[in-house]
Amino acid sequence: MIKTSAASVAELWARIPKLALFGAAALVQVALLSVMIIDRSQILREGTEVTLQTRPVDPRDPLRGDYVVLGYDISQLPAGSLLNQTAGERNPMVFVKLAPNRDGLYQAVSVHAEPVAVTSPEVLIRGRVAYGATCGSTGRVFCDNLQIRYNLESYFVPEGEGLKLEQIRNQSKLTVVAAVLPSGRAAIKRLLIDGKPAYEEPWF
Repeated sequence: MIKTSAASVAELWARIPKLALFGAAALVQVALLSVMIIDRSQILREGTEVTLQTRPVDPRDPLRGDYVVLGYDISQLPAGSLLNQTAGERNPMVFVKLAPNRDGLYQAVSVHAEPVAVTSPEVLIRGRVAYGATCGSTGRVFCDNLQIRYNLESYFVPEGEGLKLEQIRNQSKLTVVAAVLPSGRAAIKRLLIDGKPAYEEPWF
């Protein structure tokens, strides 16, 4: 009975034109790409803008292709109240409360394992503790210093301009305007050089 069913399925599969199969696969890929574009567009359109100071990145990090590797002042933070608490996994998700300083740059106020309430102009941004940045024998306890990634660590630029931007970044002249949704998800909206817009991320 099982063999008969399997044979029937195989026979039915063989009857489907290969062109139809390729078309279906292409439609799935287009649908997935569309979902990603729409999701990013939502963040850029509806997210609260926060300006973040970049910091020099280890020069051993090469420029890969035409994108800039970005690090931030909020990328390395003390664990605060999370110190020695159970992380649950090796690269746990965390929520960082941000608030603007007198220069309008957003800085970290506190780090939390769960979302917390914020009041404007505060913003809650979501990130993940980098692999290897948790402690303990099981590697599932928060260390005293956390390295956090926010999905804002790279930015594609026109061909040939990446190295110049990395040099500007290392001179602390590059700031990033990110859009942050209430859920904490974030995306880069524009790059500023010496406070002036240099690159704008299109919605589509």
